[in-house]
Amino acid sequence: MECIEAELFTDGGNDAVVLLPGRRFPGVLIQGDSLHILRSDVAEVVEACERGVLADAGESAGLLLAPLDALLTRYSVALERH
Repeated sequence: MECIEAELFTDGGNDAVVLLPGRRFPGVLIQGDSLHILRSDVAEVVEACERGVLADAGESAGLLLAPLDALLTRYSVALERH
């Protein structure tokens, strides 16, 4: 493991915006449990598509889109502030 200093653009929270050394743009740190939930939500969309139930797939995709939009907004605001 390597210890480094990183620049924190937001509070530490569940989806911190962090600039790592040597990177031009910051990234978003997603906690492992949140990553697992995101993966599960995507799997629901895939499974509904495989079953041919497009209404369910669309609903699941819509539920997945909202938090991703919020995350992108948080990222954009953090960049504007810095």
